[in-house]
Amino acid sequence: MNASVVTPPSLAGPLRLLPFRARALAPRQVGDPASRRLFARPLRQVTHRMDQWEDRNRLRSDVSPALYLHEYTATGLTVRGLVGALDLTRRTTRSSDQAVFPHEGVHPRQADELADRMEEMQVNPAPILLVHRGSPRLGRLMGEISAGEPLWSFEDHEQQHHRVWALRPGQTRQEVQHELADSVAVIADGHHRYAAYLRVQGRSPGGSHDRGLAMLIDQSETPLQLGAIHRTLSGVRMEDVANACRILGLPHHPVEDDRPLDALTPVTAVVTDGRTWLSLGLPVDADHTAVDLFHELVIPALPRGPRGIHHHHSVEDALAARHPGSVSVLLPAATVDQVMATAARGHLLPEKATSFQPKPSLGVLIRALPDG
Repeated sequence: MNASVVTPPSLAGPLRLLPFRARALAPRQVGDPASRRLFARPLRQVTHRMDQWEDRNRLRSDVSPALYLHEYTATGLTVRGLVGALDLTRRTTRSSDQAVFPHEGVHPRQADELADRMEEMQVNPAPILLVHRGSPRLGRLMGEISAGEPLWSFEDHEQQHHRVWALRPGQTRQEVQHELADSVAVIADGHHRYAAYLRVQGRSPGGSHDRGLAMLIDQSETPLQLGAIHRTLSGVRMEDVANACRILGLPHHPVEDDRPLDALTPVTAVVTDGRTWLSLGLPVDADHTAVDLFHELVIPALPRGPRGIHHHHSVEDALAARHPGSVSVLLPAATVDQVMATAARGHLLPEKATSFQPKPSLGVLIRALPDG
């Protein structure tokens, strides 16, 4: 792992999602890139601009604090998650007490900059995404809630369909919070925002910064999909990769260039310089991902380089980014269980190791800190 990357502090259980009074962009504004100017500089005017947008029917507010069940459908996939203000006040250094696990490190400077922005604008524009495996009882409760009339239902600018239910004070919300207490969650998206939440809370404990907006998704019910993030290594040649494999005793074989991607499997990466192709076997198991093993084993064994590592969310982008004196490394996606197991044993994956999809559009649920 890059020496400039650090592990964010850990939250102790029980996991607590607390009510907040949601604000939301009007349906036509959700997912519209132009709506990002609501959160632009000057940051101290963001909450004032939100009030102005509400006066102009470009934003709406719930009548009172609640927990929210947010369901969104994108690219044919439906995801449902509980959205609330995550309690940030309990810290721990013991993994056995931990309720929220990061699986990637953070850059301290980037976390500081985000914390400064949050402190200045007093708004959580979007929730971080957490994944867990909920109890059967929690799954039934979510099903009962989603069978009722939603607070909001609409299609946004990006054609995502959204339904939002508000969990008001009462027996159902108490049962939900009881079922959440023993949950252990992994951060799927928002590691730097999570770190920024904790930094701001450390600066100003005892107020609204004691909480940060989060969406908790049950992988057993409506799972996020996990895609690979591929690499381009600058200053590395194909013979360098083959030499590293020989040193490590890893299986590696030339691949015919008519159908090279057929060699990509859950335990095999594919490397190319655009002229030749090589399959590379990795000792992947339930606790170790291909991307982690490639960084942990292969990169240190290279006889030269890499001078730089560049990340790509698609095979096409990885191959297009290749240039003379570089290789593209196409990696299989990890499973969610592998990521959870890795995080639970206190190990961090390399930077840009996972791509959880689909993510919700910006602006469906917003937390203005003056609202609580």
